[in-house]
Amino acid sequence: PGIILVAINPYKPLPIYEEEVIYAYSGHEVGDMDPHVFALAEEAHKQMVRFGKNQSLIISGESGAGKTASAKYAMRYFTAIGGCLGDSSVEEKVLASSPVMEAFGNAKTTRNDNSSRFGKYIEIGFSQARVTGATIKTYLLEKSRV
Repeated sequence: PGIILVAINPYKPLPIYEEEVIYAYSGHEVGDMDPHVFALAEEAHKQMVRFGKNQSLIISGESGAGKTASAKYAMRYFTAIGGCLGDSSVEEKVLASSPVMEAFGNAKTTRNDNSSRFGKYIEIGFSQARVTGATIKTYLLEKSRV
């Protein structure tokens, strides 16, 4: 059992992902504030630190739903609250993976001009609650593209 957040892509930028919003959610319990991807990231980070156990955020949805954006927001949260050992743009480096492979698997959809046909598994490494790096595994979801 876990927490479920249903997020809707507004298809336009909103000021709800700014740095001050990150710090507003930092240190709060789930339910203290409005539902937000930052609230889930805070809870996962808190549980990881408290119990020393790996945590998972599963981000799912249709094409154009904002899955990649939600993953970026979660990574930005982790690097902002705990700091990042090394380069502070970890989330950009991780999500810029394998552009040649992505080119074979992208397709235009009604909601997204460049929709990926790949699933991604991103593993973020932490040391003393600080981000140390990340790895990404990419899975082709449509065998007809091979």
